[in-house]
Amino acid sequence: MCSPGIIFLAQTVVGALGNSSLLLHYLGLYFTGCRVRHTDWILQHLIVANLLTLLSRGVPQTVAAFGVKDFLSDVGCQLLFYLHRMGRGVSIGSTCLLSIFQAMKISPENSRWAELKMSICKYIDSSVYLSWLLYLLLNIVVLMYTTGNRNNKNSTSLKYLGYCSTIQYNVTIQSLFAALVSFPDALCMGLMLWASSSMVLILHRHKQRMQYLQKTSSPRSSPESRATKTILLLVSTFVSFYTLSCIFQIYVGIMSNPNLFLVNTATIFSGCFPAVSPFLLMDRNSSAPRLCLAWLRNGKTSDIMRNM
Repeated sequence: MCSPGIIFLAQTVVGALGNSSLLLHYLGLYFTGCRVRHTDWILQHLIVANLLTLLSRGVPQTVAAFGVKDFLSDVGCQLLFYLHRMGRGVSIGSTCLLSIFQAMKISPENSRWAELKMSICKYIDSSVYLSWLLYLLLNIVVLMYTTGNRNNKNSTSLKYLGYCSTIQYNVTIQSLFAALVSFPDALCMGLMLWASSSMVLILHRHKQRMQYLQKTSSPRSSPESRATKTILLLVSTFVSFYTLSCIFQIYVGIMSNPNLFLVNTATIFSGCFPAVSPFLLMDRNSSAPRLCLAWLRNGKTSDIMRNM
């Protein structure tokens, strides 16, 4: 059976390599002058958030699992927990925004979202930056209850979490903290489930309509359908891992002295989506270099973008 240190190391390295590869891919498209889709802009921020989440938690957790004790100061613990929470929050917000954008993009022209469908592209940039700002400000509360282990070994008001500790306030304050931090996550989860349900329904209706077309029509699905299926896979993977992570986080939260196995398991599940998601997206982006070369060769930007 693998030790926790090996699991943390493998998860962090594989996830960092996958996310870095996709990020370099998008940077390459940018510097070669190739225009990318609006969904790709959201995905770039998702990738950065994934890297932030993996590195800020995976690296110190790996070091602690291999036996290094009390290697972080109070400031170091506060910074790493803050970055992890911010990256995790932006990951949730980006996945939510991605699912909503795609649901509106594939909605029929005669739907109630028709007007918003035409103008939603204008708000993509501001929505992504607003997500960063929201979680940047919201997670300041993390700095209030995170501390290191160097000078606090005998304190009974601390909850030991491996390489750092959290200060245990009274039940009322902890409940307010939990509600404040969890509300945006719960809202994003609800919007994701709504958008995913809408996409499934739209695809189902589209499939029923396709059954009446002539057999000579192309059996290959449209780019929109393939992108939608990829996003549905991404969202379902996110919801699954996030739910498991929340269950273990709740157990860690309600216990005054959680055992190390529970803490490690919660950390592993929290890093699963950032590590797995880039590999779910790689197949979707495999055709981008060919499209970019065609755009550079012919200069037909509108034709290329219409097919993306």
